[in-house]
Amino acid sequence: MFFLRKISIVLAIVLCMPLGISAVALSDNEITAPSAVLIDQKTGKVLYEKNAHEVRACASITKVMTLTLVMEALDSGKISLSDTVTASEHASSMGGSDIWLEVGETMTVDEMIKATVVASANDAAVALAEYLCGTEEEFVAQMNKKAKELGMKETVFKNCNGLDEDGHVTSAYDVAVMSRELTKHKKIYDYSNIWMDTLRGGKTQLVNTNKLLKSYRGITGLKTGTTSKAGSCISATAERDGLSLIAVVLGSQTGKSRFTDASKILDYGFANYGMYTPKVPEGAVTDISVKNGMTDKIKTNAKIDTSFLIKKGEGEKISSEIVLPQEIDAPVEKGAVVGKIIYKSGGKQIAEYPITAAENAEQINFFEIFGMIFRSISGNIVV
Repeated sequence: MFFLRKISIVLAIVLCMPLGISAVALSDNEITAPSAVLIDQKTGKVLYEKNAHEVRACASITKVMTLTLVMEALDSGKISLSDTVTASEHASSMGGSDIWLEVGETMTVDEMIKATVVASANDAAVALAEYLCGTEEEFVAQMNKKAKELGMKETVFKNCNGLDEDGHVTSAYDVAVMSRELTKHKKIYDYSNIWMDTLRGGKTQLVNTNKLLKSYRGITGLKTGTTSKAGSCISATAERDGLSLIAVVLGSQTGKSRFTDASKILDYGFANYGMYTPKVPEGAVTDISVKNGMTDKIKTNAKIDTSFLIKKGEGEKISSEIVLPQEIDAPVEKGAVVGKIIYKSGGKQIAEYPITAAENAEQINFFEIFGMIFRSISGNIVV
């Protein structure tokens, strides 16, 4: 009887707990890697960090920047997936992970990207770099230029594939920044989601180095890397219920521990954060008076088609504020911003959406008015 009463009490406590509120925490001691970070892919907001700005080697995570420049070239039309890439002596001389390119061997850009992402092929990465810029050195210069543009203050690239080289360094935070940039190119997921594939007509098998593809729900990529100097590293991307996260782990002692750490960090993010899609508040779509216009009033329009990041359990605490003047001056063009909706939580602004004019309002034109009066008078004259 006592045992049953105890179960009833536990059930009552569980049933009375507020839904959607997470008590999941994550301490640095739980993460074995010396450096790690978690960011929201959409906003770049840091959700967890452990020595995130510590300067370290990152092995083949370097290829995230290589692939970013390749994807930019594809999007701009500079290159296409069907283009033929010829392996140089320099590209074929790469060690570590590779697909054993022979000097003069050709593959398409598509195949080279696949080899770079799935098998982390160092030779394929160099072949792509040379195809885009002529030499790996020039391509690396473009990598460093892009890193500077993205605000990656702790990063210096010395090569395009991540092989250990003095001065070739980055940080977990910078890796997250460039991973976020790469994932803006949705095409990358066509490659980072591949578990197994082949090249050379089936003669060369590719197996993805990211084992989370087989074990973590919602995983979408992105890149692993391992060298003696860098240790085992990963930039892991995952999505659940509209929330996309990027977890970076650098310097793990083993491949298994990097996957474990990345899973813990992603679990923490999904347990504690979610996406909130607000509704347009009453009063945002209304009529607004027009001063010195050919019409007295116009209608407004408000559309919310995006979501924003919140901590789970805070949805009920979010309030909205409509900022809209009682009167606006003509002329007003349809689509012009005339006000805004502000969403707050705990007194802090967390999102803002525009209120726009739903129609035009021309400025008052006395010649047009006189014409209207004249036509009205003329229409009433009886001959």
